[in-house]
Amino acid sequence: MDKGKENYDNVIKEALNFVKAKLRLGGHDYEHVMRVHKLAISVGRKLGADEIVLSLAALLHDVGRVKEGNLHHALISAEIAKDFLESKGLSKEVIDKVVEAIEAHSYSLGKKASSLEAKILSDVDKLDALGAIGIARVFLYSGAKGRSLSESLKHFEEKILKLPSLIYLDELKVVAERRAKFVKEFLKELKLELELKDLE
Repeated sequence: MDKGKENYDNVIKEALNFVKAKLRLGGHDYEHVMRVHKLAISVGRKLGADEIVLSLAALLHDVGRVKEGNLHHALISAEIAKDFLESKGLSKEVIDKVVEAIEAHSYSLGKKASSLEAKILSDVDKLDALGAIGIARVFLYSGAKGRSLSESLKHFEEKILKLPSLIYLDELKVVAERRAKFVKEFLKELKLELELKDLE
């Protein structure tokens, strides 16, 4: 086996274990990371992305959520990823690409993705916030944070339903719009029930 590939494979496995031990926050947990990773690799292979960069960025993109404070989680995640990958002896070129992708994945940080890998990570992370999975994640996160139902509805309207307009890749925009449509239908029904209009 090629020694370089073998080393990258080992680093990816270590990153996987590193994240698994850290992320337990509802909605941004290990299961979310694995869905993002799986979809990122699938899309990346079709588009010819750097699979090493994409895999590491996808695995480490939310690891900073365990230390959220005054700094944004994407910046913390990027810093943790940088330190972790430097400790594994990876090249500065690979580390810089991973860091760029992680910093650019976040909706609220507002940093534009420039590389293909960053665009893929940003898009697939947003896809996981839409559709049935996205609805489930909003309420998982709300439960973990003690957020009310009305606050959750506000989050859907202020963030989740805006995500399709931020998708970079044309092939993923269709999926994002379909998932957003499902969210809109769910919210319509939920509002009817909250207002007791479904009983009329």
